[in-house]
Amino acid sequence: METLSILAQAAGQVAPVAGWSTLDTVIMLGFFMCLAGIIVWVLYQKEETSSDYFLAGKGAGWVSIGSSIFASNIGSEHLVGLAGAGFASGLAMAHWEMHAWLILVLGWVFVPFYDRIKVFTMPEFLERRFNPASRSILSLISLVSYVLTKVAVTVYSGGVVFGTVFGIDRVPDNVPLIGGLDMFWVSAIGLVVVTGIYTVLGGMKAVMYTSVLQTPVLLIGSIVILIVGLAKVGGWGEVEKICGANCNLIRPASDPEFPWTGVLFGSMIIGFWYWCTDQYIVQRVLSAPDQKQARRGCILAGYFKLLPVFIFMIPGMIAFALYKKGLLAMPMTAAGQPDADRAFSSLVANLLPIGFKGIVVCGLLAALMSSLASLFNSSAALFIGDFYKKLRPSVSERHLVVAGRVATTVIVILGIVWIPVMKGLGNVLYRYLQAVQGLLAPAIAAAFVMGVFWRGSTPAGGLTGLALGFILGMYRLVLNVLMGSQAESIARLTGEARAQAYTEALQRYGWQFHIASVNWLHYTVGLFILCIAVTALVSAFTRKPSSEQLRFTYWAASPEEKAATRASWNAWDVIHTAVILGVIIAFYCYFWKRY
Repeated sequence: METLSILAQAAGQVAPVAGWSTLDTVIMLGFFMCLAGIIVWVLYQKEETSSDYFLAGKGAGWVSIGSSIFASNIGSEHLVGLAGAGFASGLAMAHWEMHAWLILVLGWVFVPFYDRIKVFTMPEFLERRFNPASRSILSLISLVSYVLTKVAVTVYSGGVVFGTVFGIDRVPDNVPLIGGLDMFWVSAIGLVVVTGIYTVLGGMKAVMYTSVLQTPVLLIGSIVILIVGLAKVGGWGEVEKICGANCNLIRPASDPEFPWTGVLFGSMIIGFWYWCTDQYIVQRVLSAPDQKQARRGCILAGYFKLLPVFIFMIPGMIAFALYKKGLLAMPMTAAGQPDADRAFSSLVANLLPIGFKGIVVCGLLAALMSSLASLFNSSAALFIGDFYKKLRPSVSERHLVVAGRVATTVIVILGIVWIPVMKGLGNVLYRYLQAVQGLLAPAIAAAFVMGVFWRGSTPAGGLTGLALGFILGMYRLVLNVLMGSQAESIARLTGEARAQAYTEALQRYGWQFHIASVNWLHYTVGLFILCIAVTALVSAFTRKPSSEQLRFTYWAASPEEKAATRASWNAWDVIHTAVILGVIIAFYCYFWKRY
């Protein structure tokens, strides 16, 4: 309480517009007390096995599953990055957020499949369908993705948000223990420590049940921002007038950043990997006691997933309109341009009245902490299930839980170390996130498509496609680090200036610059097609899968299993699925090409 008070005083001295009040502090403390109460309750629910710890004892209901899917997905990359994307490029990246239909694919197609084959992790499926080497590669890809995206992005954006909201660059000297330190790192590391403690202690149950509290808090705070922002700017019509062509969902094929040929298919590949095959998300539905609860959790998450464009991306566009009208002060980058990733936190600091600021900051905390909590638990599950058990097959269940609690520390440290590199790869956080995921997703998406739906995929074919896709994805990531910024700068040029700059870059970097200059979305689509083709080609000349391996295909369900799936849904599920699809179609019709 004393530390918060000192920080509030400092915020008032550095940035009076922030106006942090006692009421805001009380609201934040109340949020933490509710959070602590849930965690204490969870601790009294004994966890004796690794299934208890990682899958909540397979007793989660559809409300907690849907809330956890949404809260796990809606992390800092949305509060910071999606608003930043709206500020910088309007609705160009809205496609990723309108993938609620892929959550429905998870519920209707993959929930019955995963329930039938009874797997603990996604890599475990690849081992049974292909071979142990495929499992190890997928585990490696998943852990790499957690380091490069989820940990780095969440920790970085936590520092960005709270530095802007409180208006403090450095912690005042009179704050105990942390006085004089950079506010960015204090905020970021503090979130990691607090979230790590309750996840380590409570496991999956802590993640699931705290999400039920965090999701409504997050939604309330973001909706307030949307309403206040629209009132301030003069309504949606004014936003459309100022943003102009940025209100278009579809951009020309020649667009250097978001060509429609890449956006439509690239976002779909990334979305399929994330929603249907990523341990981070699928672990939520694996915690369900039956298909009905899992599917309805997916449907609820589908409803939630319709919201981010309206409560995160459009506020970013509102911030752009306010900035253009001179009604919003924006922090500037070193290049003298508005810092797009600070759009949402600038709205919080400048527009919200006393009390509401506390609610929104609790929403920010909820998003950051739920995202980190889900990451901690999922990465531990991967490490334990796919590596540690192989090294120590005879250890007790309690030993596995302790090892899981220890494992995530390394992931977090590596993510923090990656932050400086991440900051240099792109100015907009959300685009950085999707660009890196676009390099990791094609190999996994292709492996699952071919493994689940094609009986002809052989172990050698699946392994080759997966390995090649990962290698080429990491190769492009290295090129992005070395020459990506120059490639993007040249892509924005036209005519002779572009041709001359391209020639000079080729002379400097050599033939590899051709690969670095391919649009990242086109690279994602091309890599996916290549992985599919390589898997099919190798499968044509290698040993066919065994009957046991074919049991792990979609078409191997017995009549009894099909009947059980049919009995798990009714008209309620169909009607709500149709409503979600209808909203998505209406959104695309309205924003397809407004200007």
